[in-house]
Amino acid sequence: MLICGINASHTASAVLIRDGRVLSGLQEERPTRVKNKSGFPGVAIERLLAGEGLSWQEVDAWVFGGLETYHEHGLQEADRSARIRSYKQMVKPMGQLRRLLRSTPLRARAHRMRREAHIGILMAHGVPRARIHSIDHHLCHATSAYFGPGADPAALVVTIDGAGDSLCATVSIPEADGRLKRLASVGEAHSVGNLWSVLTALLSMVPLEHEYKLMGMAPYAGGAPAEKAQAIFRSAFQLKEDGTWSLAPGVPTMMFSYEYWRDRLEFTRFDHVCAGLQAFTEEFLTAWVQGWLRRTGRRKLRLSGGVFMNVKLNKCIGELPEVDDLFVFPSCGDETNAFGAAWAFMADRGEAHLIEPLQTLYLGPEPTPESYVQAASRARELGWEVSRPASIEASIAELLTRGEVVARAAGREEFGARSLGNRAILGDPTRPDVVKVVNKAIKSRDFWMPFAPSVMAEHADRYIHNPKRIEAPYMILAFDSLHTEEVKAACHPEDGTIRPQVVTRESNASYHRVLELFQEKTGRGALLNTSFNIHGEPIVSSPDEAIDVMQRSGLVHLALGPFLISKPAKASGSVSR
Repeated sequence: MLICGINASHTASAVLIRDGRVLSGLQEERPTRVKNKSGFPGVAIERLLAGEGLSWQEVDAWVFGGLETYHEHGLQEADRSARIRSYKQMVKPMGQLRRLLRSTPLRARAHRMRREAHIGILMAHGVPRARIHSIDHHLCHATSAYFGPGADPAALVVTIDGAGDSLCATVSIPEADGRLKRLASVGEAHSVGNLWSVLTALLSMVPLEHEYKLMGMAPYAGGAPAEKAQAIFRSAFQLKEDGTWSLAPGVPTMMFSYEYWRDRLEFTRFDHVCAGLQAFTEEFLTAWVQGWLRRTGRRKLRLSGGVFMNVKLNKCIGELPEVDDLFVFPSCGDETNAFGAAWAFMADRGEAHLIEPLQTLYLGPEPTPESYVQAASRARELGWEVSRPASIEASIAELLTRGEVVARAAGREEFGARSLGNRAILGDPTRPDVVKVVNKAIKSRDFWMPFAPSVMAEHADRYIHNPKRIEAPYMILAFDSLHTEEVKAACHPEDGTIRPQVVTRESNASYHRVLELFQEKTGRGALLNTSFNIHGEPIVSSPDEAIDVMQRSGLVHLALGPFLISKPAKASGSVSR
C-alpha cells in the first residue's frame, strides 16, 4: 500500500510511505519559498510524486493529520501584524464574540468547509473520495513519536503543543495491536504552548515562529527578577490529581490572554521574561511528565508536539531519574504529523507490524546533475570562481581548517526545521569570529542566538555529556558540553549547552567524510552547522536557490554538489577575517 500523509495546518507538509517504509517527505515552504507555509501542501505533493515517478491516482490512501484545518498563509509581514493584533483584540467585544463562537458548532463547520476544499483538490486530481481519511491531531503526534524509533510496548507516549483538535497535550500507552490508548488529555484553553505564542507576540516577535528566540535569550538572565517572572507564570497553572493540568481560577484562556500577561509583566525586562518563562516551562512540564512516569512505572519515553522543539525542556526531561530511554521525534511540530497520520492509518488497519522505524530525515528531492551544472554556469556568469575538485569533501575541509565559512548543498534535502549537513553553512567550531561572519554577513540572525554542532559519532563522547547514551542524530536534544573550548562557537555562549547532530558514516557518508577530514587536519571531530538560508526564509532547496542566497549575502564559498564555487577576493573583502 502506498500512503500519502498530509499536514494541512501551519508548516504544511507531505510524506510518501509504501508498505510502512518512508520514501520521501517535504514541507510546502521549500518549493513555494514561503516560510512556514500553511494549508494544503499541493506543490510539495507534486514534487514528491514526480520524484518517485508516481501519479496522484496511484496513491492508495490520502491521510490528513488533524480533523481541523487552517487557512493558507505564510508568515509574511501583513500576516505577522494581523496575528499580533489578533491577540490584542481578543479581550475586546469582537474578540469575546470570537471566543464564544469557538465553543459552538460554527467552529467545526468552518473547519469542515476548509477540509472539504482540500478534499476537492484531491478529487480534482482523480482521487476517489473513499481513499481520503483524517486522523486526530494529537494521535498523529503520538503515533509519530511511538513508531519513529521503532515500536516498543513498554513506552510512554506524551504530546504537547500549542493546540490541535481542541487539545494541547495527551498521554498514551501502546496496546497489543500497535494502536495507542489515550490515558489523559488537556484542553487547548490551558495550553503552555500558546502561552509561549502570546509572550512571543508580547515581546514584538512573531508567534508560531520566534518562540525559539525566547528560549535562546533565557540563559542570559537570572536572579530575583527572573524568579519573580517565573512565579507569575507558575501562579497561572496548576497540576491536578488526575494527571492533567489546568489554568488557575481567574486566568483567561491562553488564546485570549494578551492583555492579561501584558498587565502582569509590564516593566519586567524582556530577558527576565524569557528566563522566567523558560524556567517555568522546564519546572512545570518536567514535573507533569515525571508524574506520569511514576504513575505508569514506565521508563521509556516518546515525545512529540511543537513544545518539544524546546531542547532545554527535553534536556531536563532526559535527566529525570525515571527516564532510561528518550526519543523526541525530530522537527516535532505539526510538519511531522504527516508521518503520524500515515502510520496511525496503518495501525487502524492492523498493519502496525509493517511500520519501519524512521531511518533518516534526508527525505527531500535530490537535485539532478544537470541542475548542478546549470547553477555552476550561472555562478561563472556572475564572475565567481568555479572548479570541480577531485574530492569536494577534501576541499571543504581545507577551507574550514583555514577558518573560512563554507555552505554545503548536496544530496537529498533534510525534512523539517534543522540543517543536517546537506543544506548547511559550516564553520570551525573553535572560532567566535565565524559566528560573527555567519550572523552579520549571511544569516542576519539575532546576536544572542546560539549555533549547534555536527559531531562525528566516533568522537561524540568527547563533546557531549550523555551518560544515558541517548541517541542524538537530529539536533532535537540538548546536553551539557565537554571540551567546550573545542566547540565554543557551536554551544550556547552563556550556559555552554550543546544541541548536537551526531553523524555516522552510515547516515551520511559524504558529510561524515568532511568531518573526518577536518578531524584529521585539526584534531577536532566537530563542525559548526547552521541551516543554509537567510533569516526569515526557508532553507534552500535547489541549486539555483543556493546561488541566489550566495548572491544576496556575504557568503564567499559554496560547495554545490561536485562544484566548489567562490567569490573572487575583491568581492569577499567585506567578510574577510
